[in-house]
This record gives sequence, C-alpha cells and structure tokens, in this order.
Amino acid sequence: MALDVPEREGDGQALDRWLLLVHRLPPEPAYLRVKVGRRLARIGAVPLKSTVYVLPRSAGSLEDFEWLRKEIEEDGGDAMVLASRVVTGVEDADIEALFRTARDADYAALAEDIKELAKTRKKKKLDDADRSFLADVARLERRLAEIAAIDFFDAPGRARASDALQSLRESGRPVAARPRDSIEAFRGRVWVTRRGVHVDRIATAWLIRRFIDAGATIKLVAPKGYVPLDEELRFDMFEAEYGHEDGGCTLETVIRRFGLDTAGLAAVGEIVHDIDIKDARYRRPETEGVASIINGICLSSASDDERLERGARVFDALLADLQRKKNVRTEGPT
Repeated sequence: MALDVPEREGDGQALDRWLLLVHRLPPEPAYLRVKVGRRLARIGAVPLKSTVYVLPRSAGSLEDFEWLRKEIEEDGGDAMVLASRVVTGVEDADIEALFRTARDADYAALAEDIKELAKTRKKKKLDDADRSFLADVARLERRLAEIAAIDFFDAPGRARASDALQSLRESGRPVAARPRDSIEAFRGRVWVTRRGVHVDRIATAWLIRRFIDAGATIKLVAPKGYVPLDEELRFDMFEAEYGHEDGGCTLETVIRRFGLDTAGLAAVGEIVHDIDIKDARYRRPETEGVASIINGICLSSASDDERLERGARVFDALLADLQRKKNVRTEGPT
C-alpha cells in the first residue's frame, strides 16, 4: 500500500510526524530477512516492534520506505507505509531517543576505527603509504557522512567522531591539487540531478547558474536508473561527475574544482556542508537559520523548480550578507 498524502493541511498545520513501515516477510528465501534488515539500517529506520519500523516524516524518508515496500512485495512479502502523529504507548521523546541511541552506536564504531587508523599511522614514517592512508581517511569520511545523513536528532556521538576524524585528517600530508575545471568549457551544458532537491542540490544549482553558466539547464530525474546523455553533467547523484569528495558536500566540490574564490562563497559552502552532512565541522552562526528557511521552502513548494527558484534567492541574499560583513563587491558570471 502506497502512501500519498499532503505534507501540510490547508491551514498550514503540520500533519503526521512519523512514517511507519509495517511488513511481513515469507519464510523463504532465508536471505530476504537479512537483506531487508540491512536496507532498514542503511536508511536509518529504527524498530518499534519486530515488523514495525519508524522514520521521521520527510519526502526522503517516504521515498526510502516506498522503495523498500516495493522490494518486499516483489520478493513475496507484504508491506505498507503509514503516517502517524503519535504511536500508541510511545512518546515522541522515546522515539527520538531510539534514533539517538542507534546513531551513537554507529558513531562509536566509527570512532574505534578512527582510533585504530591513528595508531597505525603513528607506527609508520610520515612518508610511508600516504596514498593508502589518505584512502582510508576518505573511506572513514564517507562513513561519517552516511551516518550523519540518517542522524535525524543530533546524536551526541557525532561531534566526537567528527573531531577525531578532523585530527586524523590533519595528520596526513597534503596531496597535489588537481587541475581546475574551466568555466568556459562547461558553458552550454545540461546539469542533471535527482528530483526532490534539498539544500546541497539547491545550492549547487544556484552556484552553477550564478558563477559558471547563467543559462545552464538543470535537469531533474529519478533517483535511480538514469543514464546520462552526451554532454550532460551529473551532480549529487549516483556516479555523478560532481558529488561528495574529501568529506565535503557537492557544493564544496564544485567550488573547489572550478577554483571559485569569490569572497563569502567558501562560507556559503561551510553552511551548506553542516546542513547537508550534519557533522558540525564549521558551526557557523548562520547555519541554523539557513537550514530552517530551506526546510520551509521544501515543505511549502509545489515543485522542484519552485524550490530551486526560491532557494536561489536565499543564497543570493546569504552571499550578499556575508560579503557585506567583509565589505566586498559581489560579482556574477559574464
């Protein structure tokens, strides 16, 4: 059973806070239970009962549960996705605590791996196996980003794991910078990303049109299965040309790879980083306010195009304010 209900009532009051996946799996094949369990863990769902899992309501959570529901039914099971304001016998605070406990366990396991890599690093000379070490750091950074993406209620272990990883990262030697991408060579291209845009994709689309190609086409496609056409560039999606790199969000990747050094732009990247990756790396004072505005845009916009348009105005204003604080002049693409 699919869930298709509006995010908000007509008077603007929020609807159900939670999404529930209620499912029944057949006894065979035996691997199905393991497969479903791994998928539930990957999307950050926590169990209320053995066959009932919960996520905080959002467009992304609904999409995750719907994909899993379809897979369960295709494998011979039954599943339905429900929305609920409250869960009988369980307080909202209790459910939030379940999420924090689950994510703290993930962060603790990550912290142990960070600690082990740091020990290994100390036993070697500084110039030994740098590539291997940097690859291991990048792998841990990806794990941190994956955990943070499903850390819906700010588990306290995140800050500790992030700080430990930052220290580990700084112990490595810098690697040579890759050549910058040419703005001129990337004009007139079609940029492709997933539908259901949120902060990183909204900000990256704004950046492309503001600093790389004012007339760029932003093409929105299904999250899975898209095969790019010639001359198309993907961002923030599977096998994209531009995505999360070196522990940063997609916006930071595009800023770095095009060598964009407009005053205030790095600060925008830091704000989007903390909203998107949720690792509290930068802790800029503007972050919470920008997150609230972008969340409001996503909840109240009728389409992705509207999200991109309204979000672009937000990032224009944010950059102008950051530049005002530095007393510099704003410049856009020519």
